Amino acid sequence: MATNIKIKNLPEGYQSIITNGKHTIVGDEPIPSKGTDLGLAPSELVLAGLAMCKVATVRFIARKNNWEIGEVRAELSQEVKREEGKLKTFVKVNIAIDGNVTEEQRSELLAQADACYIHRMLNGDWDIAHAEYLQD
Repeated sequence: MATNIKIKNLPEGYQSIITNGKHTIVGDEPIPSKGTDLGLAPSELVLAGLAMCKVATVRFIARKNNWEIGEVRAELSQEVKREEGKLKTFVKVNIAIDGNVTEEQRSELLAQADACYIHRMLNGDWDIAHAEYLQD
């Protein structure tokens, strides 16, 4: 599945308008990084994508199995360290599932969240092409 994102910077800080052609969000950098902190930072956008995938997966599996759940909440945090010249990222994931589910069902929902598409994609192999000059 191909995904296409376009981004255009704004004059203030590092504010950027990010779009997939249908939806638009604002990205920025925090004030300590000379941004204006008016949007999510790039690392937060990556973490947000992972969190959304996990929550959506829990809801999908519950619906598929006709399990009664209510609100699903996730809290993710990341810590990035430099090890042997490379960046090593540790992500902590906590998920709360409201509703009438057994311990076995909850365990299955959490296991499925850990197997969501974005989790598997981030753990997979990446081949990011070198940037090319974009001409209008």
